[in-house]
Amino acid sequence: MTKKKNISQEDINTWKNYIKNPTDLIDKDSSKNENALDNNRYKYDLHGFTLLEANEKVKEIILSCVEKNYKEILLITGKGIHSNTEQDVYASKDLSKLRYSVPEYINSNLSLSKHIVSISEADKKNGADGAIIIKLKKL
Repeated sequence: MTKKKNISQEDINTWKNYIKNPTDLIDKDSSKNENALDNNRYKYDLHGFTLLEANEKVKEIILSCVEKNYKEILLITGKGIHSNTEQDVYASKDLSKLRYSVPEYINSNLSLSKHIVSISEADKKNGADGAIIIKLKKL
């Protein structure tokens, strides 16, 4: 990697100020981080979860978000491209991946589905087909 020459003093000062307080970076592992993007949307990353773990976490998230009056949840599921279920004849190619199994789990669970308005693929800036948006009912 080559070092850029002729960096202006203004750029150096801007960088130094930024690294003191990088407000646009979220510490995913921080216990202080409530994962709240704003008062209306909750965000959670399910990468690394098994199907069972993801389902339990999704149930916990939905019930908590309903209680806290969030309007929607952004779940990062990943695209499933690293899943190794292709070789397992007993595993569904689709439902063994979180992006398909999480919506199916929610829709088949009456205690969760009663709180849901819709479940859809996220737009491109929010993860596209590697994320889902769950819109919650106002109760």
